[in-house]
Amino acid sequence: MKILLDEMYAGLKEYFEILGWTALTAQEAGLQGAKDREIVEYAKENDLLLVTQDQKPADLADLRDVKHVLISTATIAKIADSKIREKYRGLEADCPHR
Repeated sequence: MKILLDEMYAGLKEYFEILGWTALTAQEAGLQGAKDREIVEYAKENDLLLVTQDQKPADLADLRDVKHVLISTATIAKIADSKIREKYRGLEADCPHR
């Protein structure tokens, strides 16, 4: 499967390629500054999985049956939290909310 990286994730292209994905950025596809709907339609027309951080294109992708992954800010925070706790196990005592 090929993936389309929304504008905010263009810097991750090399990482995805090293992981074995064929990645295309929105900028490379001529979609820089494009409307969310245009990005979703491009992904659908080209059978690409859209990777985005924005809720609206994810919602539009749901409506159009376009493969996508929403990486929200909350998702990023949960991943960072998990990595911090994994690497620095003793810090949990300093975090009263968990």
